[in-house]
Amino acid sequence: MSAETKFGNGACEQYEALLEDYLSGDLSDVDARRAAEHWQTCAGCRAALQHVAASVRLLRAAEPSADPGAGFARVVMARIRAAEAERVAARPNFWQPFVTLGWRFAATAALALVALVTYNAGWGKQSQPGGLAARPITVTDLFAPEPVKAPTTGDEVLIMVADGSNGKY
Repeated sequence: MSAETKFGNGACEQYEALLEDYLSGDLSDVDARRAAEHWQTCAGCRAALQHVAASVRLLRAAEPSADPGAGFARVVMARIRAAEAERVAARPNFWQPFVTLGWRFAATAALALVALVTYNAGWGKQSQPGGLAARPITVTDLFAPEPVKAPTTGDEVLIMVADGSNGKY
């Protein structure tokens, strides 16, 4: 026995291809005689010949089936697709919790953005008590002295009049 096939029947590769042709009588006389001599000496090929002969007898005994019709392929493919869809639907999706978490994060970020824009548009422009109020700076503000602070009490008015710097203190 020179080489075994992957099917495990022990038939030699070069003679395994000839088994069906030998049984159907399609081999030439020379090839048929050489194959018959080999099968007498090789136990693996002889066993394979017996299996093929049994298969051929079974196939000849079976009646040919009726034509399934033109829509057979479509019906079979539709059933396969439906079975695949059921199988996929029944299987829990590994990524579903991550997708749900992502959507929740996106919704939270969107709400935070809306809150910040709303605050900036209306409520944020009112100056906070005790906080610094921002005002735009112009070029003249950079070189001009600080504006004079208006006096709030009578004492401050007297001090401003008495001071020679016109109340710039």
